[in-house]
Amino acid sequence: MMRANWIERTLHPRFPLGTSKGVITERTAWYLIAWDAERPEVRGIGEAALFPGHSREFPADVRTALLSLCANTSDRDQRLTTDLVELPSVRFALEQCLKDLEVSGTKQLFPSDFTLGRRGIPINGLVWMGDERTMRSRIREQIDAGFTTVKMKIGAIGIDDELALMKSVRAEYGPGDITLRVDANGALDARNAMDVLQRLADLQVHSIEQPVAPGLFEVMAELCERSPLPIALDEDLIGLNRNDLRVDLLDHVRPRFIVIKPSLLGGWQAAEEWIALANERGIGWWITSALESNIGLNAIAQWTATLATEGAQGLGTGRVYGDNIPSPLHVEDGELHYRPEAAWDLSGLTT
Repeated sequence: MMRANWIERTLHPRFPLGTSKGVITERTAWYLIAWDAERPEVRGIGEAALFPGHSREFPADVRTALLSLCANTSDRDQRLTTDLVELPSVRFALEQCLKDLEVSGTKQLFPSDFTLGRRGIPINGLVWMGDERTMRSRIREQIDAGFTTVKMKIGAIGIDDELALMKSVRAEYGPGDITLRVDANGALDARNAMDVLQRLADLQVHSIEQPVAPGLFEVMAELCERSPLPIALDEDLIGLNRNDLRVDLLDHVRPRFIVIKPSLLGGWQAAEEWIALANERGIGWWITSALESNIGLNAIAQWTATLATEGAQGLGTGRVYGDNIPSPLHVEDGELHYRPEAAWDLSGLTT
């Protein structure tokens, strides 16, 4: 008989994480832990990591669902296709937990050259918002660390200053040397967005994620049709938990790319459904973490390593925490690597 428990933990970034929706100074994560009563030493762990300001879930929703799951584990498989569809982070936590139990709690969820330590996953260096001097320093740090794709969050210090920062990068590095991406998190004004997109295109920026607020589908469709800069949908995907809704979005808006965040979309199954729809339409995509701890990041990274990805993925966010769970994951020369000889330290997740 399966038994389960859950733990709530607060993670603390090494520095304030600036976004257009505010500054993140701490992050709550919930861990679902399950075991067979006859083998209590073997435990599967999954992480629920909703993203305040982006997720449609609330902490109370997560706690209620986890309490229900732990009280009755007998219908766990059925719930993956019923009520948990509307609770993406909890659904993903259950997927992870069951998969980890299948592999005897080793966290080797998807064996590959990545988990064998033979191949890394190219990732982008992420420049969080801050004042101009701080952002300029962070851009330099990412380039010096070996990242050839740098993603910059915009919408905090003013677009003119942010464009000036990108112009300084382009003065030193051409698009063949450094790929620039920007993430607006919906911060651009629909009335002047096209002007900003043109100025970004002039700097040979690769793409922009979610230029205007989610839900402005008519505006986004027009931008995607007219923009000289490729647009990637991000927050617009959240909450579309049925395939007919996803088809409507992709066929109407017709973006060049979509950003796949398993924790916000409902786990591996939902992410693969989005990828299949994108592939059918010639829409590009990449995988991005959403400030999970190393439990969730590991689950996303190992799955990503099995996919036919192109370009840099957004899987470097685990480095931001000073109190993250020690794991075999590490970043080197612009790639995420898994060191199979390194051990997990799960002492902080005892129940």
